[in-house]
Amino acid sequence: MRGVVLHAPRDVRVEEREDPRILLPTDAIIRLSATCVCGSDLWPYRGIETVHGPSPMGHEYVGVVQEVGSEVREIKPGQFVVGSFFASDNTCPICRAGYQSSCVHREPVGGLGSQAEYLRVPLADGTLVATPDPPPDDLVPALLAASDVLGTGWFGAVAAEVGPGKTVAVVGDGAVGLLAVLAARQLGAERVIAVSRHEPRQKLATHYGATDIVTERGDDGVARIKDLTDGLGAHSVIEAVGTQESMLQAIRSTRAGGHVGYVGVAHGVELPGEELFFSHVHLHGGPAPVRRFLPELIDLIYKREIDPGRVFDLTLPLDQAAEGYRAMDERRAIKVLLNP
Repeated sequence: MRGVVLHAPRDVRVEEREDPRILLPTDAIIRLSATCVCGSDLWPYRGIETVHGPSPMGHEYVGVVQEVGSEVREIKPGQFVVGSFFASDNTCPICRAGYQSSCVHREPVGGLGSQAEYLRVPLADGTLVATPDPPPDDLVPALLAASDVLGTGWFGAVAAEVGPGKTVAVVGDGAVGLLAVLAARQLGAERVIAVSRHEPRQKLATHYGATDIVTERGDDGVARIKDLTDGLGAHSVIEAVGTQESMLQAIRSTRAGGHVGYVGVAHGVELPGEELFFSHVHLHGGPAPVRRFLPELIDLIYKREIDPGRVFDLTLPLDQAAEGYRAMDERRAIKVLLNP
């Protein structure tokens, strides 16, 4: 099969890879209908994360089940399924508490490489969620978004305790940040402040329900959010970047007693203990337990109450994956969908 492999920073190739096969009785093999490039894929692409030799890429996926292992009971061949970027059994105590991305048996799908034609999914019954029926083509991008960026933005909003009547700020205007805006509105936020300098992203944030746009970053961004909130800060802030600047902007934009939901993959982030102590700000986040939210998100998508697929503003064939990485790296695209 064809699959995307990162050989070194900025060296993306589409190569022939071995077809996946059932290795454990809890596995499933799916034929991918769509996959995509994630903002987190740009960390190794840019050399910020070390690339240890040729690495299969991709952790977001939807597709049709081709084969299942002998112990798979719920997932059937022929079903259209959505999966999470962490495989989980969905039965351990951590999963039952709603944190499937910390399952005691978790396995990162990124190491298996979903930017390909086929994918082996471990722990299929706990990881995959079947759609009610085969989706029409126009819903496939939305379902693909649910496998990571929508679920991650949703978790950021939940972790930030977003709810009716609250003012929410979203730091980060990538796909996760934009879908955190959508999630905040769905969860009842009265006001949503999107932090963005880029006009196409500002327009999509407004489409998803942002009521205010802040273009400033760092301390200037904090001051602007404080100006918009009577000097107090937002009740809930979602951090969707993962840098020192974005994390501090999120914390400092939150009012005393408020909540930060951080879902940007942290790189070089160090928290100031004394400042946190006196801030009375709650912090909660980490790798999103997407599996917790998939049934609800799939239902909302099928009812056409939300359209997270709009974050895909560039669609390319799998063979042009290198251009997809370049487009996202250069911020010419918010998120790139790849057709296998």
